[in-house]
Amino acid sequence: MNATMHVRLPKGVLRSLRLDTPDPWHTLEHTQWLRTGPGNTANEVAAELLDAAVLGQAPARPDRTQAADWALRVTAPSTPRQATGPLPRLAGLYLTAHTDLATGTGLTVLDQMARACGTQSAQLPNVLDQLATTGPLKSWQACRDTGDLHWTLAGRKSSWTLLVVSDKASL
Repeated sequence: MNATMHVRLPKGVLRSLRLDTPDPWHTLEHTQWLRTGPGNTANEVAAELLDAAVLGQAPARPDRTQAADWALRVTAPSTPRQATGPLPRLAGLYLTAHTDLATGTGLTVLDQMARACGTQSAQLPNVLDQLATTGPLKSWQACRDTGDLHWTLAGRKSSWTLLVVSDKASL
């Protein structure tokens, strides 16, 4: 969205969200949330957002941009040995974000991590083994009775380690 509340959305994105039919658009126009524009092409839909409250979200954008940048940096493999693929990268990000910075260790429920990563709990042990083999994860252990997952990240020099400097997260 630009500063005048105009947005252009690729039709492929709309198709993947199942918004490529006219019904949702008519509903949004009827409720006066948006107005589709004349700039529609074969590959994109143009619209003007009519809810001024959306502009109130703009100040948070730098924070979201910084968080997205951090997530990409944390999950980017720094060596060819490191885990690649979306699930190991997402799992590595989850572990890093939920690690105590002082100790380098973390604790969560295995099912909760699986939900956050969009996978099944049964897949996580293989992913955690892969992360332990490739370096970002020093060790991990899951308790079968409680479902608790304990882990320790590899050395503080790891590309997966988050440093906190003056209340701002950076790598």
